[in-house]
Amino acid sequence: MTSTIFALGAIALWSTLATLGWMLSHVPPFLLTGLGLLIGSIPAWPMARRWRVSRSTLALGVYGLFGFHFLLFVALRHAPPLTANLVNYLWPLLIVLLAPLFLRDLRWSFVHVGAALVGFAGAALAMFAERGENPAGGGFAWGYVAALGSAWVWASYSLLTKRVAPFSTSAIGLFGLVSGLLSLLCHVWLEPAVRLTPRDWGLLVVLGVGPLGAAFFLWDAALKRGDPRRIGVLSYLTPLASTLLLAVASGRPLTLAIGLAGLLVVAAAGVGLAAR
Repeated sequence: MTSTIFALGAIALWSTLATLGWMLSHVPPFLLTGLGLLIGSIPAWPMARRWRVSRSTLALGVYGLFGFHFLLFVALRHAPPLTANLVNYLWPLLIVLLAPLFLRDLRWSFVHVGAALVGFAGAALAMFAERGENPAGGGFAWGYVAALGSAWVWASYSLLTKRVAPFSTSAIGLFGLVSGLLSLLCHVWLEPAVRLTPRDWGLLVVLGVGPLGAAFFLWDAALKRGDPRRIGVLSYLTPLASTLLLAVASGRPLTLAIGLAGLLVVAAAGVGLAAR
């Protein structure tokens, strides 16, 4: 039960990411990510003494936080955003499918896999319905490879955190700090300089404290306490909630397709939580 609460907290915070990104769409993505991760790591700085982790664990943390965002932004630049984002949302399904391969004490369950597939269908329907774009997106783009890579990175990172030596959840602050600095270096090398307004800084603080900060701490706490298969299925609430929040913030009407997507995702999450 505790793991479910932590996972729902992370999902609730991640659901605000699209809306905040929309409000900060004029800010270069690596600058956005770098500042967000650095701000998100600040609450953990007073607990720096608990950041003692092995080099391999630190590498895993940077692999997860930096690698995921780096590949996702490459995907969004080189493939139609809708389909690239949809491919990226394979990560909950990959968590369910890969869990028995990464964690020997778990086995495949048709219930978990079926629920994950239904959840993915709901997420796909929600994103297509809300954006109204052509799913084909003009053909194949190499950005899809990066999108699939980002999904793999987050799924494998989430599972591998259960295989490394136990570490304090506060060490996520170290992962965020290092990943944020790498993102800022990418900004300096790859993106133009911009001037941020006071409003931008206010939104960046919200971004850092929430979806690029506390969400990662809650996610780590959830994975340490729960079954990653159930958490993976539950994660499909993220694109649904994100779509609903973005629709409200942008003044777009909700459609019957969104309602059907909601039923699919909620049903999948319910079955996934009930399964053993």
